[in-house]
Amino acid sequence: MAKKLYVGNLSYSTTEDQIRELFAQVGEVDSVSLIMDRDTGRAKGFGFVEMNTEAAAQEAIKRFNNYSLDNRNLTVNEARPREERSGGGGDYGRRDSSGGNRRSRY
Repeated sequence: MAKKLYVGNLSYSTTEDQIRELFAQVGEVDSVSLIMDRDTGRAKGFGFVEMNTEAAAQEAIKRFNNYSLDNRNLTVNEARPREERSGGGGDYGRRDSSGGNRRSRY
């Protein structure tokens, strides 16, 4: 069963290919995903690697946590499940059933 790992403290210039090549040293890599800022298109300095087996994932954690890549010490651990995000942004801009704003003007 595949195991997802969090990889943090990456240089902004690190590529998915570099990460795939590094983690392939300990086992088969299913996927690599570096997280990008949607506004700037720049890397955010972290990503996720999915290893093919639990054993490969544990070896990757042991071997690459605190590993120096591009003069930065990587943080590698098991990825936590993604937290649910609320879709709310407050009541601003919503209208009541009469078509007016809910917020009092006074």
